[in-house]
Amino acid sequence: MKAVVVYDTYFGNTKRVAEAIAEQLKADGHEADLRSVRDDPSSPPQADILFVGSPIRFGGPTGRVKRFVKRLDKEVWTGKPLVVFTTTGEMPKEPATEKQKYSFDKWALGGGRKLRDLARARGFNALENYLWVEVVQADSKTATLVPSGIEKTKQFAHEVLTSSKQ
Repeated sequence: MKAVVVYDTYFGNTKRVAEAIAEQLKADGHEADLRSVRDDPSSPPQADILFVGSPIRFGGPTGRVKRFVKRLDKEVWTGKPLVVFTTTGEMPKEPATEKQKYSFDKWALGGGRKLRDLARARGFNALENYLWVEVVQADSKTATLVPSGIEKTKQFAHEVLTSSKQ
């Protein structure tokens, strides 16, 4: 199976997640083409599956990723799986209030749903489940993936390909 992994990044974390997806795909015996929307905003080459990733900024995916999805070639990608992945702020620790849970769901997790729903509105086969990996923001200029982020990413990529073969 051939996959294309397209991403935008702000602190570099979404790029690390995209690289982990591509690495896992290759480890599972598949081809993976990794691309940044900043380097190549055009539609990616033909493949069997497309992964599209974005950091969640202010409750949604980046404008570059939204434009990328809006410009995808429908003849090439309609009917093929499109998988969304995001990086987002860290989930509140226990005990979380209902307001904290609502805020995280709306702003952080909601960004992945927005990207998935945008792809679906364009007629693409965006999978229901999407990956979100938390980041810890040290200050306004630095953030890092949570320690379990890469393993979670690789497991997700493996499961997506395993289920898409069935």
